[in-house]
Formats: sequence, C-alpha cells, structure tokens
Amino acid sequence: MFNTAFLDLPPLAHAGGEVTLPGSKSISNRVLLLAALCEGTTTVHDLLDSDDTRVMLQALKQLGCAVTPLGGNTWQITGLAAHLPVKQANLFLGNAGTAMRPLTAALSLLTAVHGGAFALSGVPRMHERPIGDLVEALQQLGCPVSYGAQTGYPPLQIGNGQTAALNLDEPIRVRGDVSSQFLTALLLALPLVATHHTPTPPQALPPEGPAQSLDGPATGQDIHIDVVGELISKPYIDITLKLLARFGVDVKRDGWERFTIPAGSSYRSPGDIHVEADASSASYFIALGAISSSPEGQKGIKIRGVGADSIQGDIRFADAAALMGANITSGPNWLHITQGSWPLKAIALDCNHIPDAAMTLAVMALYAEGTTTLTNIASWRVKETDRIAAMACELRKLGASVQEGPDWISITPPPLRSDWSPACIHTYDDHRVAMCFSLAAFNPGKVPVRIEDPKCVAKTFPDYFECLFSVVKASPGAVPVICIDGPTASGKGTLASEVAARLGYHVLDSGVLYRLVGLCALRAGLPLQAADLAQPGHATRITALVSTMDVKFHGGRVWLQEEDVTDALRAESTGMAASAVSAIGGVRSALLALQRRFRQLPGLVADGRDMGTVIFPDAALKVFLTASAETRAQRRHQQLLDRGEPVIIEDLLRALKARDAQDMSRQHAPLRPAEDALLLDNSAQSIDESVTQVLDWWQRKQPF
Repeated sequence: MFNTAFLDLPPLAHAGGEVTLPGSKSISNRVLLLAALCEGTTTVHDLLDSDDTRVMLQALKQLGCAVTPLGGNTWQITGLAAHLPVKQANLFLGNAGTAMRPLTAALSLLTAVHGGAFALSGVPRMHERPIGDLVEALQQLGCPVSYGAQTGYPPLQIGNGQTAALNLDEPIRVRGDVSSQFLTALLLALPLVATHHTPTPPQALPPEGPAQSLDGPATGQDIHIDVVGELISKPYIDITLKLLARFGVDVKRDGWERFTIPAGSSYRSPGDIHVEADASSASYFIALGAISSSPEGQKGIKIRGVGADSIQGDIRFADAAALMGANITSGPNWLHITQGSWPLKAIALDCNHIPDAAMTLAVMALYAEGTTTLTNIASWRVKETDRIAAMACELRKLGASVQEGPDWISITPPPLRSDWSPACIHTYDDHRVAMCFSLAAFNPGKVPVRIEDPKCVAKTFPDYFECLFSVVKASPGAVPVICIDGPTASGKGTLASEVAARLGYHVLDSGVLYRLVGLCALRAGLPLQAADLAQPGHATRITALVSTMDVKFHGGRVWLQEEDVTDALRAESTGMAASAVSAIGGVRSALLALQRRFRQLPGLVADGRDMGTVIFPDAALKVFLTASAETRAQRRHQQLLDRGEPVIIEDLLRALKARDAQDMSRQHAPLRPAEDALLLDNSAQSIDESVTQVLDWWQRKQPF
C-alpha cells in the first residue's frame, strides 16, 4: 500500500492482463456481524482485509467474540448467541458505515434485552454522516439510544445499563431515501428479538396456544419494517436478504415497502461461508478494459473473483459499461473486458441500482462523445464525503464541463486533447474518489495526474494501485526517473531510498549489482579464477545468471528471488566474486539491460556513478553529490564503528581518494556529473535536508 502524501501517475497508454479482486466490503462486514450474532463457530473465507473490516473485527473482539485468524484471508468467528458477555465498551469504528449502522442496531436491541452500555464513535467524517433515521426507528422500538454530541449524527451512547421493554407489535418505520444501510441495520438486528415478544393479550391468542416467555421458544407475531419514501440502493438490501437466508433467517418482502421477519426466527451458522470478490472494485477494471487498448500479445482485462452470477448489485455496472461501448463476456467467477466503441458513448442513466460503482461512470464520461448524465444518486451526498460535489470539483480540474444537482451530475469531456489539464486530485479521504481518478491517467492529452493521500484506498482495496500497475503500461519514456549519482560514500544510497519512499517510487541501488552476480555465481558453484573465466563458454554461463536475477530493493534491504541477501552481499567472498565478474564484458551489458528494467510504474529513483550519464540519460531529474572526500571518510568511519568494525580514518581517506581517481579515469562511464545534473554539496546537510532539497527540485519540474 502507498503511504505517501501523494502519488503521481504519468500518462498511461495500454492495459492488459489479469487481476484477482479482494473480497466485497459490503459482504465482509455483514458476514462478520452475522457470524458474531450466531451460536457456534463460523469460518469466513476470502474476507476483505481493509480498514473497514479491521474496525469491525476489533469491535467484535471488544464485545467478547472469539476472533481467530486461520491464515490468508480466512477467519474463524465464535458467536455470541444473541447474548452480551461484555456489558460495557467504547467502540471506535473509523469511517466504516457498514460497521457503525449495523452495530448501532444490534447493540441497541441486545442492551434492551440484556442491559449494557456502549459508546460508538468514529473519525470526524463519520460524525458528519447522518444516522438519525435509524436512531429514530430504534427509539420507536423502545431502545435506549442517545446522541453523544449533535442530534442526528454519531457519536452515540447505546444502553444505560438497564433492560428496556421493546414495542415490537407495531410496524417499525424507517426512511429509505437517505441510506439503505439504515434498513440493512434493522434487518440484521431484528432477528435477535424475534423470539422475545411481549405476550399478546388473551383475546388475540392464536389457536395453537399462548406465546412463550423470553427464555422459551416463541410463537409471537411477525416483526414488520415499513420503508418510508422510495428505497434507494435496493441491490444492497438484496445482498442483506440473501446473507440472512444463509444464516437461517428468511425475510419476506412486499415489494420494497414492507419487510417481514417471521416470528421465532433465529440465526444459525452455515459453518463455512465464502466472501465474493468486490463488485464495486471490479468497476475500475471494467472501465480500464473499456477505455484502453491492449499491448501486443494481450487481449483486454480479465477479472477473477466475481462474475455474472454475483449477489452484489454493483455487478450491473457491467451493463452500464456495455451501454457506453465496452465489450464484456462473463462466467460464474470471472469477467473479460475489451475496448469496443471508441470514443465511448455518452449515456443518461438512473444509477439507483449501482450507487457506489456509478462514480466510475463519471470518470468514464471523460472518454465519451457527448454529455453523460447520472441521476438518482442522492446517496452520494452522505457517503465518505459529498461525492457529487467532490466528483464535480475534480472533474473540472481535468478540463471537463460539469453540472450538478441534488441527486444528479452531468459530465461533458474536454473537447480537444489540448484542453486536458494536469490535475492534482483531492481525494477527501474517500477511497472511491482515489480509485476512480486513477483512470484519468489514460487521458488523450497525455498529461499526468496526481492522486493525493493514496492510502485512503485501504478502506476497501489496500493494494489497488499495485494491482493497477500490474496491468497497465505507460506511454513510452513517460515513467519518471530521478538519478542520484556521486562518488563512493557520498550518501547517495540513503538519499535515494528516502526520496523513493516519499514518492512511492521503486529504488535501484546499482552499487550492489556486481556483488549480486558474484553471489549468484558462488551459489551456482561456478569457479571464478582467471583461468576458469578464460575457458570457452564459462563467461557466457556467468553472464546468463543476470537474466535469472529477480532483484528488489526495499526498506534499505536487498532481496534476491524473495530472499533477503543484504548481509550475504557484505561477505568478503562475495566482494572477491564481484571483482571477478566485473571484468566480464557480457556481464556489464547484461546489467545495463537489467538496470533499465527497473524503470517501472509509478517511477524510479536510481543511485550510482553513471545513472544520469549512461543508464538513464533521459531522466527527468539528475542529482550529483559533491561531498568532500574528508566528509565522506568521516561518515564511512562512523558507519564502520557503528557496525563494530574499527578502522583508521586516515586509511579510509586515502582509499576514498584513490577510488575517486580510479572512477574518474576509467574507460567505460567515468565518474562525472551529467551535463544537466544539479550539483548537491551535502557535506554539511542532514539526510532530511538533502531529501527536502531533492524533493523541492522535483516538485519544480511538475505541472501541478
């Protein structure tokens, strides 16, 4: 996951390949709560690992559930059997509406029956998201629920330590035109009290006999929920109903206006349950296949984990994308998308059935001919941010013409390529804004796009950008490179690592490459004496090792074939092997190609002695460090002392000066600054000061 302040996306050109999506957030948190309310143990497979599921898991632990990770994305939940072993807790639920709303309803009913007191809170944005309609419905029932600050919004205080009589005889009324999560919360919670009816008066007794007490099997009335106003986001209610059935509760519905929980309903664990991949997350890759051509040898985007038979309403995003021109085929657990009509076709669409995924259509509209209008999206106003206002603002930054209303938005793309503008996209701590606008990097104007706070995607899809980069290609030469060159012990490796970390870029430490080849040769049992290297084909076999090297640099460590070899590279035997292989011309050529392959999305910071002159002469920024030999000797002396390796500083200084002379006079790529390099004397600078200087130079080159 990218933990950077921003992520710069260069212009993207093609997309092709296969992605496997994470589990659905909507299904994951519903399943976790249902498993927690059951008696017995439920094993949940393919659970989404995200901010929202983490806060739900933490809350369940606080409530007394046994929550056990079984490895991978499989969890075992031992339920509460509709009881409250813990009677008091402060639950922090972040910005997870799929945790806040259902837990509010479930705990309100459980505290009414068993007593208890719970405080529910979240991040500041959660305290701006309305919950009044749900609270009013619960108060109708007699639940002890109150507001901790502003009426109508979290934080909430649930329960006062006492039990309360519930009024379940009258239909429970709840608005449906603000958020479907209010109805979902009631549907998930009310089966907890379907066996806890107040006995009916004698004249109304059914012929089969009297209703039972709270502790015995119940025969009381059904529980009815009446929806006031038009129910939005109906597909999400459909998910809820299907999952309730999996846990043994068959809710009846009369259209979308009345829902009935049969008397005597109770939860039964299904034992094992698998979470579908997230259909809302699929929308970004469906759109990707629709707006991008495929590189040679690949055909479109294949999505695994969700297909046409999904229980999620957002799977119907595929129909909307097809209306705009995408070619889509599907199977039971997969989708395949290729570019069809181009440019895309503008559409006018009622998006009540795909409220979250419809945001992706707003960005697809940038690639359509004409004006696209999305209606019936009032729920966007009360999500992680006011999404209608947010989308309108950010689309305009790119050059689009946008109109908006209370529950609609219209988008007309920039008329000409030259009308596209580089844009710094503010994401409002909203995961879907960040993911949607990553698709704008395919713009015909070939301008870059900056995504602020990319880590906000952790709410539902922590690895989104890594997944995106695995299937997209940038325009030729568009992947940015920062070169940091300089003499031995100038601090270029540390500086490169820190700059890369701040930008979310890959890093290349060219100084260890010959050591890596030497290490591979030693491990392959290849002799490295001069006589051996003179044998026909022997040097070729060593050169061939380079193509098998899977090298990564991360966190100041060096990884070879997924093994941390940092310490092995420091061994004296590895150093001697490096000297031997460095004399092989073929190795030098092979390493040149290897280093250039490090130029990958979203960008690269490369350090060495000839990065800006030989390896990446077209780099966007070249920095050459000019710390004095005396300063470098002092730094190296301290490093060796810290590692417990005593050395005489005068010896170090002589060695560094000799190495400088050797590097500057070598025949191939002598040590010297590139003509367009910026010189940085870091003799008196801390590493933070050097990083700040390089980032400032980099920012000056950006169009944002």
